[in-house]
Amino acid sequence: MNILLIEDEVSVSNFIRKGLEESQHQVSFAYDGMIGLQLAMQQEFDLIILDVILPHMNGFEVCQEIKKYKGDIPILMLTALSTLNDKVKGFNMGADDYLTKPFHFEELLLRIKALTRRNTMSMPTLEYKAADLVMNTYKKTVTRANKEIVLTQKEYTLLEYFLVNKNRVLARTQIAEAVWGIGFDRGTNLIDVYVNYVRRKIDKEFDTQLIHTVIGMGYILKDEI
Repeated sequence: MNILLIEDEVSVSNFIRKGLEESQHQVSFAYDGMIGLQLAMQQEFDLIILDVILPHMNGFEVCQEIKKYKGDIPILMLTALSTLNDKVKGFNMGADDYLTKPFHFEELLLRIKALTRRNTMSMPTLEYKAADLVMNTYKKTVTRANKEIVLTQKEYTLLEYFLVNKNRVLARTQIAEAVWGIGFDRGTNLIDVYVNYVRRKIDKEFDTQLIHTVIGMGYILKDEI
């Protein structure tokens, strides 16, 4: 696998690069955000590992720019910023996963495997429907009652998971592993935060609610009007 590592701490960069190369991955690296963005735009990578606090351009900005033009590349944010607000901001910028420092290298490898597995899974269905909600996975659009709904990338992935599993109760652990990957910190309320984000966008202005809370179990998207 060809991986781009954008990390300004030389010791951390060398540690990660050595471990990844020993695991049979190819690694390119950049020590500041601007150069990292240039490499991401100019070359093809299977995965990007991205620090947040970087010289010249921070990781949030780098992530957002990469996702504008190469939205299919999985981005794993690796940073000491560990608050819920930091994580929400990272996911809103398009990050696919978020691992805080310090970390075990084995966990990093698990996150990489989970991200690349999700990215290579092909979905034959181009369109998902629930009541008057329609998701076009080819155009990456969502509408309800023919009204376009704008979602962030993580909100889109979460809604897609609900639609694939409509009329099934989904536990928070299932949602976490499917949308955020192995090792997700279930001690936070990030799942509930994002479900509420999606609810506000697809349900708030409509009489019939599609996403429901199942007390003590999780959530369900019901296909009914």
